[in-house]
Amino acid sequence: MENWKNKYIVFFDGDCGVCNFWVQWILERDKKDKFMFASLQSDFGQQFLSERGLETNIFNTMYLWKPGQYYLIKSKAVLKIANLLGGIYKLSVLGKIIPGFLLDKGYDLISRNRMKLANQKCYLPDQHQKKKFIQV
Repeated sequence: MENWKNKYIVFFDGDCGVCNFWVQWILERDKKDKFMFASLQSDFGQQFLSERGLETNIFNTMYLWKPGQYYLIKSKAVLKIANLLGGIYKLSVLGKIIPGFLLDKGYDLISRNRMKLANQKCYLPDQHQKKKFIQV
């Protein structure tokens, strides 16, 4: 599958209900088809992590990767995703007013408690959305 190279790839914890909720949220708002998704547990996700010297068995961080350019983590990834969705979500640029370390502290708080916040949900993407997943 080569069509991912011109997209933004969202890496997420495939076993986390909160993470799956946000993947679904992004899918429903991705009107310009900018994003694709891969779980961190997948072979593709594991390759992404290991090629960058990142932890391959801890899945509490969301990554946004623009192949050949950059990757962002935690709050920077969230803010960039919102900005790329456009419309009202472009207001996420206001999040840059808050120091990154404070935003990441909030991200880490949610991440630590994510399994308590939402049970694992079995999300079933439609046919178009299935094409946006790398190694489902």
